[in-house]
Parts: sequence; structure tokens; C-alpha cells
Amino acid sequence: QVQLVESGGGLVQAGGSLRLSCAASGSIFSINTMGWYRQAPGKQRELVATTTSGGNTNYADSVKGRFTISRDNAKNMVYLQMNSLKPEDTAVYYCVLVQRRTLVALPQNYWGQGTQVTVSS
Repeated sequence: QVQLVESGGGLVQAGGSLRLSCAASGSIFSINTMGWYRQAPGKQRELVATTTSGGNTNYADSVKGRFTISRDNAKNMVYLQMNSLKPEDTAVYYCVLVQRRTLVALPQNYWGQGTQVTVSS
């Protein structure tokens, strides 16, 4: 099993910055993808950004140029630096880890409990 614990959420004014952290522990394979999703009230959960253990990154169009995802493989940590925050960034942010036991196995998805980010206008 894998456990994910997020931290760093809070209340910030529009234009401000926050940094989210996620610590992963448990049975973590060396090849995996970690990332962040978010869910605003009344909306579906959506991708924010992901990063592979090899260093590839992917961002939602809505956060490109404002958010930066990074990871520390040695510590099993993933971070999300959020700059120029907007009220529409308000959501619960969830950390996710995806890994496969073998190349042909189905992916295993693990989620954190979420951390609230609120951006006031």
C-alpha cells in the first residue's frame, strides 16, 4: 500500500503564491507518476499537473506558466509551486501516485486526502 499526505494549502489573495507538498510512503516503485488534481465545488476532479520519475511533466492549460510541479525521488516527495493565483484556482487539491507492478499490469492509483486552497478576489 501507498500513503500520500498533502500539506501547504490555505487562504491567499489573488495574485499570491502557495506551495503544496505531498509525501509518499509505503510500497513505492522506482518508476511512477506523481501529480496533482483539483476539485472545485460542484465540478469534476481535474488534472492540474503530473511528473514522471524520469522527469517529464504535464500541465493543464489553465495553469501553464503559473504553476510548476517538481519532485524529489530520493524523498518520494512531489511539490506544486502555484504563482499568480486566481479565484478560479480555489479547490481541494489532491496528490496522486500512479504505478504499475509490471509493464503489463494495470496501473495502481493512490490518492491523498486533499488540501484546501482558497484564493480570494
